[in-house]
Amino acid sequence: MTATTDATRLLAKLARGNGEAADELLPVVYDELRWLADRYLQDEPGDHTLQPTALVHEVYIRLVADTERTWENRSQFFAVASRAMRHLLIDHARRRQAAKRGGGHRKISLDEVTEPSVDRDEYLVALDDALSELASLDPQLSRLIELRFFGGLGVDETAEVLGVAPITVKRRWKLARGWLHRQVMKGK
Repeated sequence: MTATTDATRLLAKLARGNGEAADELLPVVYDELRWLADRYLQDEPGDHTLQPTALVHEVYIRLVADTERTWENRSQFFAVASRAMRHLLIDHARRRQAAKRGGGHRKISLDEVTEPSVDRDEYLVALDDALSELASLDPQLSRLIELRFFGGLGVDETAEVLGVAPITVKRRWKLARGWLHRQVMKGK
């Protein structure tokens, strides 16, 4: 049985209320969750208080404790895990930023977002603000950015999670990047 099949089977057991499935699932999904956490934290300063292992465990605990969620498959699980990691890091960045500057933030250019300088918290907060605005206009487009950019999902995996054709993902990805660029340039 492949890891993908095994993860989907265990997620189905977990959704049916089998608590032991959570213990069985962690070793199956841990490496990919760790990869996601490393990806999120790769540009963070060395003294960042969140470490990949802690991020993985915090997200995993939240996901398996959510008894209301029905897990469809492995791709959906990782999409939700990616979103949870993003939210944990954004919350962490907002708290650090509030403590450092009294809570204010400024809009930054897309060039600053793609090439971070000293204060990465500002980049995360600005990008999150733009994604929140996009979510109110087009939730699926915002979700696509989350899955591709933050979640590291490929075109086919993103298409599976969103329930659309891969060509639609490619077309919408181009649109999403253009919208983000225009949005961030507005703040200059």
